[in-house]
Amino acid sequence: MRRGLVHVLAWSLATGAAVTLSWWGVHTVMAGTVYDRPRALPITAADATTQESKPLASSTNRPTPSKSPSNSSDPTPKPTGTPRTPTPSKPPAQSPGPTSTTSGQVKSYDTDGGRAVFDIGETSATLVSATPGSGWSMQVWKTETWIRVEFSAGADRVSVFCTWHDGPPRVEIGNY
Repeated sequence: MRRGLVHVLAWSLATGAAVTLSWWGVHTVMAGTVYDRPRALPITAADATTQESKPLASSTNRPTPSKSPSNSSDPTPKPTGTPRTPTPSKPPAQSPGPTSTTSGQVKSYDTDGGRAVFDIGETSATLVSATPGSGWSMQVWKTETWIRVEFSAGADRVSVFCTWHDGPPRVEIGNY
């Protein structure tokens, strides 16, 4: 009886140690794979005034359904009385003109790893946004004379390199 109890105790300790070691190993590997979601780069007031376009759609702004009389399958009761006319919304307030040295010529560069968007000026450039593709991560380096956006997935690397140190801004894309 005592011998059986010793075997059960030894088996329990060995099993507990194996489970703990396995959990620690899996936890360590999984913790290394988690990364922060990429954040959109902020658009300053100067950048916002150089782009005169409006978004075509928004995930938070849904179009209102039309209430046409031809839609006979609509079970909602129709209001009686005078119809309401929507009031037009105010246009957005305009900030003073741009203060950056860029010209407002926004160019997008699509790669296998994602998309980089630059505001290209005559003597410099700024990064508007960089969005990695599905399964890719992204890293950005900036100096006074160049910007590099690198998309990576495993051993694959794609760099979008914008330089203007020896002339007007130019963009090079490289796969490594």
